[in-house]
Amino acid sequence: MLEILKTLTSLSGPCGYEHSVSNFLQEYLQGKVDQVTIDPIGNVIARKKGDRPGPAVLLTAHMDEVGFIVKKIEANGLLRFEKLGGNDDRILLAQPVTVMGANGEIPGVIGTISAHFAKFDDSSKVRKHSQMYIDIGAASKEEVLEMGVEIGTPVTWGTEFQVIGPKSAPRYRSKSLDDRAGCAVLLQTLSELQTESFAGELIFLFTVQEEVGLRGAKTASEHLEADAAIAVDTTAVSDTPEETMDQSLALGAGTGIKVMDFSLIVHKTMKDLFVRLAKEKRIPYQLEVFPGIGTDGGAVNYANKGIPTGVLSIPSRYAHSPVEVVDAGDLEATKDLVKAFILNLHEGQTFPF
Repeated sequence: MLEILKTLTSLSGPCGYEHSVSNFLQEYLQGKVDQVTIDPIGNVIARKKGDRPGPAVLLTAHMDEVGFIVKKIEANGLLRFEKLGGNDDRILLAQPVTVMGANGEIPGVIGTISAHFAKFDDSSKVRKHSQMYIDIGAASKEEVLEMGVEIGTPVTWGTEFQVIGPKSAPRYRSKSLDDRAGCAVLLQTLSELQTESFAGELIFLFTVQEEVGLRGAKTASEHLEADAAIAVDTTAVSDTPEETMDQSLALGAGTGIKVMDFSLIVHKTMKDLFVRLAKEKRIPYQLEVFPGIGTDGGAVNYANKGIPTGVLSIPSRYAHSPVEVVDAGDLEATKDLVKAFILNLHEGQTFPF
C-alpha cells in the first residue's frame, strides 16, 4: 500500500481540478475490474463482480484535496487567492505550494513578513487568507502570464511524501492524505481480492469535490443502485496536548468505526457488523463520535431509497494541512476490515433497519 499511497499523494488534485487523479485511477483500474468509467463531473466508477450471487456494495473514497485558486494577479507578480475547501488561515503563512499552471506545475510559497519586521507587527494577529499572497518568483503580471498562470489557476500544497517514525511502526506524512489514504485502502483491498472468492458485486466510487460539499458523491449516488455502502475517509484524532483535545480518538489505535458525525448517524446494522467482524478477526478498532466532520457517507446514505451506509475512518493528525500524518497500522486495519466485510457477504444478505 505504501507505493500506491506515495503515487496518489504526489498528484495534484484540489477540488474541481482532480483530472490527474481521475485519469490515474482509470488507467490503474484497467484490467483489475470488469468496467471503469469517468462520469461527467469527474468521479471514477468501477465495477467488479464476485463469483457468487450476493448484494451490491458501494465502496467510496474521495480523491480531491483542499487547495486554493488564483483570484488576482498583482502588478508586482504576487498572486492573491481564494480557498478550495476548508483551509485554516493560521497555518498558511510561509507554506510551500504548487501552482498548476498551463505550462506545467510551478513551485511557490505563501508569503509572510520577515522575522525582522515582527516587532513592528501585532504578534496576536491572524491575517485572513484574502490578505495573503503567493510568490512564484515573478516580478510582474506579464511574467506571471508568460509562466502560464492566470485568474482561475488552481493551487495545492507543495510538500512531499515522507515516512516518519520507527521502522517497526512507521507513519506517513504528506499533503492530501485526506483522502488519498482512503483511495489507497480501496485499491489495496481490490488488489487482494483478485484471487479471492466473494459474493455479489462491488461498485468502487472515487469522488470529486467532497471538500466543498460532498458534491461528487451526491451526483453519483443518485444513479448507483446498491444494497449497502462503505465510505472510507480520514478523521481528526484528539490525542495531542492542546486543551481542546479530549483523547477520544488516537493515532495508531486502529481503524475508526464511525457512530456519528455531522453528516450522518451511521446505520446501526452496518456499525454493529463492523464491530462484530473486527472482534472476530482481531482487527484493532475504535468507535468514533465526532460532530466536527462529515464524509461522502452522508451523501450516499441519503441517496435513492436510503442506502444502508457504514463509515470507516483512518485516524489522522494535522488534517487539511501540508503535513497530514497517518499511521501505517491504522491503514492496514482499515483495509483488513473492508476486506473482511466483503468476504462475509453471502447470497440473500440484507441490511435491515
